[in-house]
Amino acid sequence: ETSPEDINGMHSAVAILTTRGGMTSHAAVVARGMGRPCVSGAGSIRIDYKTETMTVAGVTLCKGDVITVDGSTGQVLKGRIPTLQPELSGDFAQLMEWADRHRRMEVRTNAETPHDAETARKFGAEGIGLCRTEHMFFEEDRIVTVRQMIVAGDEKGRRAALTKILPMQRDDFRQLFEIMHGLPVTIRLLDPPLHEFLPKGVAEIADFAQETGMDAEKLRRRLTELEETNPMLGHRGCRLGISYPEIYEMQARAIFEGALLAAEKTGAPVIPEIMIPLVGMKTELDFLKARIVAVAAEIEKEKDTKLEYIVGTMIELPRAALMAREIAQSAEFFSFGTNDLTQTTFGISRDDAAHFMNDYMGKKILTQDPFVSLDREGVGELVKIGAERGRETRPDIKLGICGEHGGDPASIAFCEEVGLTYVSCSPYRVPIARLAAAQSALAGAKDTGTA
Repeated sequence: ETSPEDINGMHSAVAILTTRGGMTSHAAVVARGMGRPCVSGAGSIRIDYKTETMTVAGVTLCKGDVITVDGSTGQVLKGRIPTLQPELSGDFAQLMEWADRHRRMEVRTNAETPHDAETARKFGAEGIGLCRTEHMFFEEDRIVTVRQMIVAGDEKGRRAALTKILPMQRDDFRQLFEIMHGLPVTIRLLDPPLHEFLPKGVAEIADFAQETGMDAEKLRRRLTELEETNPMLGHRGCRLGISYPEIYEMQARAIFEGALLAAEKTGAPVIPEIMIPLVGMKTELDFLKARIVAVAAEIEKEKDTKLEYIVGTMIELPRAALMAREIAQSAEFFSFGTNDLTQTTFGISRDDAAHFMNDYMGKKILTQDPFVSLDREGVGELVKIGAERGRETRPDIKLGICGEHGGDPASIAFCEEVGLTYVSCSPYRVPIARLAAAQSALAGAKDTGTA
């Protein structure tokens, strides 16, 4: 399986094949955003790192052998199979024009690199619905500083490292705002558990200790302190911001300063949408929103300007959906993170489900993988409840979906029925989402007799 620290290797790869994971595992999600063919969760493959061989179905392949990966069918073929680059023909453009004329929902993209953002714009994306800021932290020029921030023993040490990261993040956001040229950009503050950023293995830990001048034994103790039994349900999302508010403060400053620079260059107004992840209680959101508002006030005073922005949250816990009335008192938008909402509703790890999901499908216990197409009866009901209760408190609240379901036509049809404002999906799925949104809108109009 891949992890966020493999991001540079994934950029270099022309295709990705993993033995673990599923449709919404890290490898699959990131590969879709990059437009890379990916087959994840091929559990019958055996990889021997010592001999650098891969064995499956009686066939052994060595390092350097060529395989062809078909991410659409899930086939992995031996040898080099001839391929053709698809062309976006005039008929395709005409079809998209018809689709845009009839759809109601906006279609945004999930993107955090300039390349992804530019690709999505070419496919007709109307903004960014999810910018995962953690992916920016793994760049080679900043990962050491990020690790220094994490292993620092006090706030002073963390702030010293964050000061170095600030200009990098500011430039990241400036580029995205410029590419989107006034279109909405939703930026999710740091979400994953901190252990994902830390060095692993004896050699890597020793290298990091030497590079930073940190005592190796002290570093190992700190790494042990940060270990978690179930990190995806642990110290991540807004919980990180509450323990270490200086991280979110730095990111908020980078967002606001990047927005000002982009607006100055393009002349297009930038209104950032700042998303606080994994909120389950209004008090969590209130605590962190106050920090963001305070940073905005500081910048307004420093720059003698007025900032426009909104603060919202990702609804990815069942409790958040149920408490949407209260949370909407502080949140100016909801983005339904259906990857995690599916995970937390079913109690199934999206990274491990591939091991038994075929059994469930084959034995008709499930008719579809809930990580591929939204589970209407359970997860969908929570989305519906969250949307309805959010509107009761704030009738004009923006409602979007940013999980991988945002590119699935059946899930998009559900979003139309619930009345969401937008769907957000990987750049290469934007055309599919535009067409599906139009079909769903026409189907709804036909059902009500308004077509």
